[in-house]
Amino acid sequence: MQKPTTAENPAKRGSFGLSQFLVAVTITTVAYFVYWGLGYTGFNHTLLFLLAGTFGLFMAFNIGGNDVANSFGTSVGAGTLSITQALIVAAIFEVSGALIAGREVTDTISTGIVDLSVIDIQPLQFVYIMMSALIAAALWLLFASYKGLPVSTTHSIIGGIVGASIALGLTLHSDQTFSLVYWHKIWHIVASWVISPVLGGIMSWLVYGQIKKHVLMHGSVADHITYSRRMKSLRPRIHRHLTSRLTQFQSMMMVNPDDGAHAPGTEAEKVLARRALRLWIPLIATFGALMVSSMLLFKGLKNLNLGLSDWQYSLIIGVLCAAVWFTVRRYARGFRSSEVSRATYILFSWMQVVTASGFAFSHGSNDIANAIGPFTAIIDVLKNQSINDGAAPVPTVAMIAFGVALVAGLWFIGREVIATVGTHLAEMSPAAGFTAELSAAMVVMLASSLGLPVSSTHILVGAILGIGLVNRNANWRLMKPIALAWLITVPAAGICAAIAFLCFNSFS
Repeated sequence: MQKPTTAENPAKRGSFGLSQFLVAVTITTVAYFVYWGLGYTGFNHTLLFLLAGTFGLFMAFNIGGNDVANSFGTSVGAGTLSITQALIVAAIFEVSGALIAGREVTDTISTGIVDLSVIDIQPLQFVYIMMSALIAAALWLLFASYKGLPVSTTHSIIGGIVGASIALGLTLHSDQTFSLVYWHKIWHIVASWVISPVLGGIMSWLVYGQIKKHVLMHGSVADHITYSRRMKSLRPRIHRHLTSRLTQFQSMMMVNPDDGAHAPGTEAEKVLARRALRLWIPLIATFGALMVSSMLLFKGLKNLNLGLSDWQYSLIIGVLCAAVWFTVRRYARGFRSSEVSRATYILFSWMQVVTASGFAFSHGSNDIANAIGPFTAIIDVLKNQSINDGAAPVPTVAMIAFGVALVAGLWFIGREVIATVGTHLAEMSPAAGFTAELSAAMVVMLASSLGLPVSSTHILVGAILGIGLVNRNANWRLMKPIALAWLITVPAAGICAAIAFLCFNSFS
């Protein structure tokens, strides 16, 4: 007998409602953005502004569908966050990271890749270069997202800018065509693309190896993964938000002997299990708090000029770490030695929420610049009717609009990439996801503080594979199409941008 339509799938009805809400927010934001932008540019070249705004928002949308989806794949794959919860975290921390800490990389993207002063370039030709880069990069990201391949938005936009600039030089028959590109910076960036996944992999391999040795083994790694699988299977019935999910899980879930898990039996095993609960988990949580708070204070909030010295920032971090250690240790002591697996699942789930938020902040400070940087350069030219030698200011309204587009992209086209990163590369649990996100956030924030536009995609994929090496379940076969996509991203975006530039230039 067929069930009534109204009771068939509440989750789908909720998703449809959220989709409608997100569409309404996006339309409202874009409408105000267009109204603001026309006034900001003084109604100069209205059609070009509308095209540039469309391309920029489309680029941000595809960053959400690929790069942000890649960032939250571990959290969703581990069962720590649902898609809806990942959307909320992205909305808060991705946008705030871009607004607070994204200036340095935005400047690098918009002005530091090519030197157009060596040729006689007209302001509108500069606009065509940036527009071409945006649309080419966005189309490549859309294709990759459809295929479920996590590729780099940084690769895409840099390839687009380089390809369109070379097309301009060839159009002008300039002998300085290949001198337009800062090749030394390109090679530095290429080197960072190689180093980043290696660093992410080494970091996660080291950290997760210690977590597995000192914590997970005392409650059985199989038990920990079993809890992760159970949590994901129960999501449609008991999860509305993270707090209620963990509370219900703690009260409902007990170790099932049929799962292959075991509780510590000998007195020596019980001692080690208590040590894992009362020493190692609080220490791991404290280290996570140290890294996340350092990223937020020294990289992000410090740009607000709060008037605090380094030692005052250090004092704040120390207090936060002490509070985390005390809270987690007190909570962990409430579990028995036989409940190590249950305790680790709950505690690492909470810890992964924190690292996911920190990684979202660091990601926002880097990769939204791939959309907002070229667009900011475009509207600066349209407003002033000239090419500004320095970095153009980043309007807050534009950053918010692009942030909303980014979140919409995560929701509407990000599921394939989430599945690839969160499930297919290596099986994720909260402990594994916590390690991957923490390792990746550390590398990304270091790069952001140096003003270097690295690929967070490569970093996180490397971190996941590092965990897969520890658990011996890395899907190296899947890395073949991913690696191929990485290799062709720059030339594909460059060729598309060159074609787009020739089309725009022919109509001028």
